[in-house]
Amino acid sequence: MPSRSVRSRAVPQDAVHHPLFARYYARASVTAETRMGVARVRERLLAGLSGRVIEVGAGNGLNFAHYPGAVSEVVAVEPERSLRRLAAEAARRAPVPVDVVPGTAEALPVESEGFDAAVVSLVLCSVRDVPQALRELRRVLRPGGELRFFEHGRGGGRLMTFTQRAMDRTVWPPLAGGCHVSRDPIGSLREAGFTLGPYRRMMMPEKGPVLPMSYCVLGAAWRPSGTAA
Repeated sequence: MPSRSVRSRAVPQDAVHHPLFARYYARASVTAETRMGVARVRERLLAGLSGRVIEVGAGNGLNFAHYPGAVSEVVAVEPERSLRRLAAEAARRAPVPVDVVPGTAEALPVESEGFDAAVVSLVLCSVRDVPQALRELRRVLRPGGELRFFEHGRGGGRLMTFTQRAMDRTVWPPLAGGCHVSRDPIGSLREAGFTLGPYRRMMMPEKGPVLPMSYCVLGAAWRPSGTAA
C-alpha cells in the first residue's frame, strides 16, 4: 500500500533513465560494500535515526538493511527504473517499513514538513540541479529535522581539482549516469541554509589508489527550527 506521505499527483516514471550505468552500479556497489568498507559507512550514516525518514536517490536499496529499529517508516525515492526495481526487492528484506516510489530530488512527491530526517547517499553528485534538490529537502523536513549525508566531491591538490573539473566538462557525466566529481557538497548545504553539524572528510577506498571520486564526506545537517522552507 502506498505511503500516506506520497502525493497523489502523477510522477514521471522514467525521469532518469540510465540502464547501462544502472546495471554497472548495481554490481559495483554490492562489491564495494565489503571490499571498500562502504557497509560500515552506511551504518555510521544511519545510526541513531528515528521517526519518519525520506531517502532520496535510494539506488538499489543498500542502505535499507542498516536503518535502526526506531525508524517508523522510510520513503525511498529513486528515479531510475532498473535501480528502483532492485530497491523494491531490498525493501521487502528491510528491518523497517520501506516504501519505494518514483520521483526526482528536484520535485519530491511528498508533503511538506512531513519527515523527521532525510538521507542522501552518493546522490548530490548526480542531481541535475543541486540548489533545487536541497530546497526540496528543506521543504519536506520538519523544522529542526536532520539531514544525513554521505557524498563525494571536490578534493586534493591543484592537479586533482583540475582533473575533476575537466572530467565533469567532458566524458564523466555521460559515462557515469550524470555523476560529477568536482561538486562541493558542504558548500552547497551551507548555501541552501542548512545548519551543518559534525562531518568527517574521508577517502574511499581508505587504502588503495586515489581516484577523482575518492574524496568523500560523511556527516549531518539540520533544517533550522522556526524557518520557512
